[in-house]
Amino acid sequence: MEEKILSKSELVQLFEDEVIIDTNKAWLMDGKEVEIIALHDVEPKYLQDVTNAKFYKIIPKEEGRRY
Repeated sequence: MEEKILSKSELVQLFEDEVIIDTNKAWLMDGKEVEIIALHDVEPKYLQDVTNAKFYKIIPKEEGRRY
């Protein structure tokens, strides 16, 4: 799986269509764990709402990499 950059509405649609599944422990896409990273237009110190980004990046999570 390659990295994807999506708009907020596209990301929401993937969750609604169950292409991305929230297991409460991880996000799964095509049966593989992925990370979702918010892409903001402003510097982090100026962010008012960190959950409200226009675009998001979906990247496959590396094997054995846990946070």
